[in-house]
Amino acid sequence: MKKSIVVLSLFVAALGVTSCEKKEKADVLTQEPVELQGNPKGLDVNAEAPVVDSQEELIKKAQSHPLTSLALSENHFDFKSVKKGEKVTHVYEVTNTGSNPLIISQVKPACGCTAPDYTKTPILPGQKGNITLQFDSSSFDGLQNKQAEIFANVEKAPITITFSANVIN
Repeated sequence: MKKSIVVLSLFVAALGVTSCEKKEKADVLTQEPVELQGNPKGLDVNAEAPVVDSQEELIKKAQSHPLTSLALSENHFDFKSVKKGEKVTHVYEVTNTGSNPLIISQVKPACGCTAPDYTKTPILPGQKGNITLQFDSSSFDGLQNKQAEIFANVEKAPITITFSANVIN
């Protein structure tokens, strides 16, 4: 089905390009085969679109493992002043305070300007892991407040972590 949607999208896009030409009989629908010329962007037209889980699905997936608890080194970090265009990074430390392994299934930032990384292996009870957020300030000016959600096998998932930055020129 996804392949059909991709092919249909390409057909509609090609039709939009050819529909700008003047036709003698505008009130007659003609179906001419559309031949795509090359692939200038190197796109894989047979590739399936990535599946994006809903928040409910992410929570269900995270909580499918035995529940545990965690403690964060902090839930908010202030980068203070950041020069526009600078990429800044902060590491939040996570400690498994429960009795089952802590599994972070996903860290989902609210904005495309934030790139997450996190400990992908189970964090044993009493052990520590990391969640890293990198903020790209290129598109921003002034005070910025951003957040990311942590989906893990804890009772109150997702857990929100935040940061702020004052982007200056």
